[in-house]
This record gives sequence, structure tokens and C-alpha cells, in this order.
Amino acid sequence: MGALSAFRVGVGRVNRSPLIVVGMFLVTLFVALPLSLALRGMLAAHLGQSLAADAAASGVNYEWWQEFSTSASGLGTTFAPTIVGFAAVLDNLSSLFDNLPLAATIVGATIAWMTIWSFLSGGVLDRYARNRPTRAVGFFAACGTHFWRFLRLAIVGWLVYVFLFSVLHSWIFDAAYGRLTQDLTVERQAFAIRLAGYFLFGAALVLCAMVFDFARVRIVVEDRRSAISALAASIRFVRRNFSSVALLYLLNGILFALLLALYAIVGRGAARSGWQMWMVLAGGELYILGRHYLKLWFYASEIAFFQSALAHAEYTAGPTVVWPDSPAVEAVINAEPARRPHEVT
Repeated sequence: MGALSAFRVGVGRVNRSPLIVVGMFLVTLFVALPLSLALRGMLAAHLGQSLAADAAASGVNYEWWQEFSTSASGLGTTFAPTIVGFAAVLDNLSSLFDNLPLAATIVGATIAWMTIWSFLSGGVLDRYARNRPTRAVGFFAACGTHFWRFLRLAIVGWLVYVFLFSVLHSWIFDAAYGRLTQDLTVERQAFAIRLAGYFLFGAALVLCAMVFDFARVRIVVEDRRSAISALAASIRFVRRNFSSVALLYLLNGILFALLLALYAIVGRGAARSGWQMWMVLAGGELYILGRHYLKLWFYASEIAFFQSALAHAEYTAGPTVVWPDSPAVEAVINAEPARRPHEVT
């Protein structure tokens, strides 16, 4: 199975398990809800019973918004015009590539989300690997089985990304960029050098994502208990199949770019009043749902490609499995009735 075939198989596996897509969207919503309620309290306290409160309730009041931003602290500093519509996407990308610090509350929410995802992703990947319904018991059994393995892998990943953002980013955009642009007088040339730096840094991030993604896949499909062993095996797999793995990432990147383009058209900014405000909100939620769908599609494609590349059997519905047997064990069990007599040893 090539990368294109794996991509087609992956979308089929995601479409046959819509509850996972909806569940991941709801988890994201619930993680963000406490921050939203806290920010709501700050806004209500600032507005009080003033005329600005009536104006803010009926539409966007930029004058009051600027006044609030100048006096806000903590979580309130995140309530800026860049959170609305497509501007939020651009602001997040800029913060990522320029390594800008996040508010402490956002860091806390991000850590909470990553911890929850580390738990749930074991069940999600297991469901896509088996390619059949596992029900709630099987799903959460797989979550619990793989959580501590994923957590150990996440610690290694954290060390790698700390190096990338603290050492490599500083070398590219402080040391190298400063030396290359110190005698330049044409702004376009400096901008081109900075774009090259973004490309180099982005390539390093993507390469690390490849390795850690397939390390998670190998942990689930092969029931690997060692995060280091899975990481080493993932490096070998990515090296041997780099062109196909890169094509998978390219396809996912193209779909993500198309989603961004659609959101850029729909979510241009804050509406002034009325039903348009609700449309902007609904557009943002649909964008988040689309992001989750593409992310899960990508994971299912990675699993399908890995299974085909290493000749793992197709995981079809079969005898009831005693959890937490791995998908590889299930493949052997399911294959037993299909063996011909002369193949049995």
C-alpha cells in the first residue's frame, strides 16, 4: 500500500467511527470552557452596568475592547482582536514560529489538553488499527494500557522540543539571521532570509513529528512497552520509507491549507452585530471540528501505511479479545480459522 492508498484507507476508518471525531471536539470544548467562564467573569466585572455593556452585548465595541486590553492582566491579555476569525490562526502560527511566550493560563490549558490527549490517543489509535468497533470497554482499556507508555514518550518529546525551541530557534533567528542580515540594505532580502529560516525550523519540527507519530503507532500496533525502543524503531521506519512518509505529510498539509483557505474566506473577522456574530462563532467551531477530523484522518492513514509496509494483517472483526491484548495478537487470533490444514505447524 502506497501513501495515496493509505490516505484513502485512513479516511474510511475515520468515517466509520464518527463518535471519535465528535468526542475529540467535545473534549477540546470542555478543556476551553473553564477559561471561557473565567474570562466571562473578568469582562462582566469590567463592563458592569455601563453603556459600554449594552454596546458590547449588541455588537463589537472596538473602543471598549482597546480600553480593556490596556488594563488587562493574566488571562485577560489573551482577549485581543486576534482571537476572532482567521486572525486567530495567523496569530497562533506567528507565535509558534517566532517562539513567543504564552500566558500562564494558556500553558496550563495546553498541558491539560496534552495530558488528556495522551490518555485518549491510545484508544483512538487502537480503534483505527483494529478497524472495527471496540466499544467503550475496549476503547478505555486501550487508553489505560498505552497511557504510561505515551507519557514516557512525551517526556522524551518534551526534551527534544525544548532543544528545538531554545537552541535551534535561537541559532537560526538570532545568531545566523543576525550575521546574514547585518550588512543588508534591502528589506526584501532580509525577509527572504527569514522565510528560509522559517522553512528550516519548520522542517525540523515536521521531521520530529514524523518520528514521534510513528513511535506512537508502533507502541499501539506492536504492543511495545518501551518508549525508547519504539522511538528507535520509528526512526528506522521513517528512514526506510521517508518518501512515502513525506508524501503522507504533504497530503495532510495540502488538506490543512485548503481548510485554512476556506476559513480565511468565511472567518474574516468580528461581525458588528446580530446573527453575524453567531455565524462567526459557528464558523470558528466548524474550523476546530475540521482540524480534529484532519488530525484523526492523518493518524488513521499513518496506521494503515505502517500496517501495510510491515505486512501486518488487516485487522477485521473476529473473536472477542481479552483486553488488553494488542492489535497484533488479535490479528493472529483472527487469522487462525483461515489457515489451511497444511499451513498449521
